[in-house]
Amino acid sequence: MRSGDTRRWLRGRVDRDRGLGLRLTLACLAAALVMIPFSLLLVVAKMPLNWLDAQVAGELHAYALAHPDVTRVLIVWTDVFGPWPWRIAVVLFAAWLFWRGARRLAVWAVTTVTVGGVLGLVLKIIVARARPHLPNPVALAPGDSFPSGHAVNATVGAGVVVLLVLPLLSRWGRRVAWAVGCFLALSVGYTRIALGVHWVSDVVAGIILGAAVVAATTAAFETWRREHGRRPSSPLAEGVEPESERVIHHRD
Repeated sequence: MRSGDTRRWLRGRVDRDRGLGLRLTLACLAAALVMIPFSLLLVVAKMPLNWLDAQVAGELHAYALAHPDVTRVLIVWTDVFGPWPWRIAVVLFAAWLFWRGARRLAVWAVTTVTVGGVLGLVLKIIVARARPHLPNPVALAPGDSFPSGHAVNATVGAGVVVLLVLPLLSRWGRRVAWAVGCFLALSVGYTRIALGVHWVSDVVAGIILGAAVVAATTAAFETWRREHGRRPSSPLAEGVEPESERVIHHRD
């Protein structure tokens, strides 16, 4: 292929996609800048344990030691809804969407879950906060503490999955989906505190970061949709791409 043909081919790809890849990239950079207003939480994380972190950690650790059956359930829950199960679920869902023809929606899903995981890891390296050191620990976890990777990935994963399925659900079903998604994200965060592997501020930061990543890439996708000539939509009510319902079911 000659250089002129290559340039025309690339230009055609960019024009057809209306810069979706560029917009998602910019959204990812914007999500990274969330770390700047995050500085208040970062300062708290680097200070000696504040009263909330210490009090909650002590009370939940005592409860975990006194109720081993509950602790075992929490360990199973935090593993089942941990980072890798969410990543695998989103990738499989995205592969199915790609096969059904919703290719750009699939790209959005994989991009969002990838960026969430990477930003969470970067923030851990920057802050380098030690995990709680409790007597007779009921669970152990490697790496740094702030933010909670489980909380980040559960929030991103649940948010992505809910936004993907909204176009396929009724109005009542959408409310249930959001309720289930919020419960899963919050419950995973709770398990990390209850098991003594994260402080409260770690989990709060993880949920905020995860929500910010989903919001940033969703806003970028909505902007691309409008520039592509599609009607404005409300992602929280209709999903990231309301038209995907027709594509998935091969409707005209």
